[in-house]
Amino acid sequence: MTERPKIRVLLIDNHPLVLDGLKAVLETFDHIEVAGTAGLAQTGLDIARQIQPQVVLMDINMPKLSGIDAIELFRNEFPEIRVVMLSMHDSREYISSSVMHGAAGYVLKDVSTDEIVAAIETVADGGTYFSSGVFDALMGERAEEGSDPLTPREHDILGLIVAGRSNREIAEVLGISSATAETHRKNLKKKLGIATTAGLIRYALDHGIASSVVGNPRLPTSG
Repeated sequence: MTERPKIRVLLIDNHPLVLDGLKAVLETFDHIEVAGTAGLAQTGLDIARQIQPQVVLMDINMPKLSGIDAIELFRNEFPEIRVVMLSMHDSREYISSSVMHGAAGYVLKDVSTDEIVAAIETVADGGTYFSSGVFDALMGERAEEGSDPLTPREHDILGLIVAGRSNREIAEVLGISSATAETHRKNLKKKLGIATTAGLIRYALDHGIASSVVGNPRLPTSG
């Protein structure tokens, strides 16, 4: 069996105990390399220029430059780097803002180490990861007012889009063709008046729409 290539990770958190503890735990996984750590977002940007990480795991509340503001800086300078927010905050504002600034994932700090590793693996593979606790929080805040314009199938499609799945993977999970999955994606954007995938993700977050795959994104793939 071919071993998975190491995933180079940069950790950014202004709490030394959190930073050291997370580094120590992640280094117990053979396929994860903690290539660098930083206590400030700006320092993290400087380090990223030297070590070229694949994934940045970053806190939100930091002095001088917040994690949310730093997401866009990372995305502008390093479009290939995937940023995951690791935060104690489960408010809709923090989560939606992170997504719209370009975060590929949002994980609460009280999740297990295995879930943090799953988030790193998923975003490194090009997917999007939101921990189950994120959607639990959003569902609890969901307003009861207004009607939901989406059908149950469109809910399934949107949940899989939030989980970062391609049209091919959506087709495999739902037993439809890739062309049909693409048509569903286009129809979702048209129905909701949304032009981008980030916009669809924000809509899902704001309306508490999830799928059973969110928070457990290990979907079967062909090949």
